[in-house]
Parts: sequence; structure tokens; C-alpha cells
Amino acid sequence: MDTSDDAGVLRSKRNATRYQILVQIAERQPAVSQQEIADVIGITSQAVSDYLRDLIEHGCVRKHGRGRYEITKEGVDWLISQTDELRDFVRHVSEDVIGQVEIETALATTAIGEEQRVSLSMRDGVLRATPGETANATAVAVTDAEKGRDVGVTDFEGVLDYEVGRVTVISVPRVQNGGSTVVDCATVSECAETHDLLVTSGTEALAVVESTDHEPDVRFGTPLAVQEAATKGLDVLLLAVANELSTHTDELRERNISYEVVDAAE
Repeated sequence: MDTSDDAGVLRSKRNATRYQILVQIAERQPAVSQQEIADVIGITSQAVSDYLRDLIEHGCVRKHGRGRYEITKEGVDWLISQTDELRDFVRHVSEDVIGQVEIETALATTAIGEEQRVSLSMRDGVLRATPGETANATAVAVTDAEKGRDVGVTDFEGVLDYEVGRVTVISVPRVQNGGSTVVDCATVSECAETHDLLVTSGTEALAVVESTDHEPDVRFGTPLAVQEAATKGLDVLLLAVANELSTHTDELRERNISYEVVDAAE
């Protein structure tokens, strides 16, 4: 929609109303009752009529006769763009705003009492709580916990100080291209020694690891497992069959996690 005030449904009441009317038309087309739309979104029937005239002028709605309207491709495209903005905003609110006031779970490094102020740290991919305020990030315990038990924490202050883990990727050819037989197991074994987590995706990748003195820590659900482990500070070595590699790297790029591809061909 090419309008001067096309500021998005979150910043323009007019666009918010356009959005609601277009959704109602899409649900009801081709027989559209202006009064029904007015009742649903809480404006007058005359206001719906005015908005429809505007939407028709901008090519978002097509009229086929009295009470018969159809949303156009341009209207659908505009709805999609605004829905994407709403989805991003909801994600921001749920993850960045509400998430800050929710209760998180940590492991108690020693006995902790309810309402005690604790310091937070990330170690071995696990959030840990220690009595006192000795770290940059602190919170308040909402439960009692003995050493090694889970403790609920909230009322966060400061920034949790830890580095995102590094991800090293080794591509393994499909079996018809040599599979595990063309991968240098010594290179794989050397890399595994310097990483916290060893992940394999695909049978050929598993065969490579089983040719070494190591065992994979994760074999299933690996795209999500790799990015989650890295975001929690773990260094990950990923061996993935060539045709599954992009699934993993796309997930890492989407989460802004850097990775290094190592050539382990013999």
C-alpha cells in the first residue's frame, strides 16, 4: 500500500484499522457485511465504508457489487508485511521484555534460601546461582534449594558475563562420494579434544566418530542443539553429512552465531 502514513500497524491507528478490515474481508469474502465488520472491530458502519473506499483506491480491495468485496494480491502482500512486523514485535516482547520478569531456573552452587540475593554465572552450558552479589548479574531466589538442586530466580539485574561458544563444522561426503572413508579421523579426533560437545548428523558422520576414540554427545535434533549449546557458551564440533550441512549453518546464521568450517579430507 503506497500511502504517506504507511507507518505500520504498531505506529498508526489508521493502519491498524485497515489491517483489521482487510483480515475481516479475507475471512468473509466475497459476501461482506460492513455492519458485521464494524461490530467486530468496534467502529461505525460508516467508518468501515470510508475505509473500504480508501482500500479500493489503493488497490488492496476489489469491489464486485453491493456487499461483495475481495482482497487483492497487493492487499495480501500488505497484510503479510504487517503481520511479519507484528510477529517480530511479539517475539521481542515475549523474549526480551516479559522474559526479563519471568522466573528462570538455575543450579544452586551451595545452599540458597528463598528471597536471598544470588549471583548468576554460566558454566558448562548451565545457569548457576551462588549466594551473594559478587558477579555482574544478580537475581533473587524464589525457592529454597540445597547444593546441586534447581532454584527459581527472578528480579534480574546486570548482564550475565559469558562468551558465546565457538562452532567448528566438518562436512562428511555422502556414502556414494566416499563417505567416512575419505575423512581424516586424526583431524576429527584432534578437534574433538578441544570442544565441549561432539555432534553428528547423518550415518556417515557417525561412522567417522566411531572410527575414533570418541562418542557423539548428540545425534538427533542437531540443528537446534548446536545453536542452543553455542548460545550457552559451549564449544561445539559438528560433523554433518554434506546434504544436511546447510540446515545447520542456516540456523547458526539466523541466530548470528559464527562458525568455522574445517577441511578434514584425507
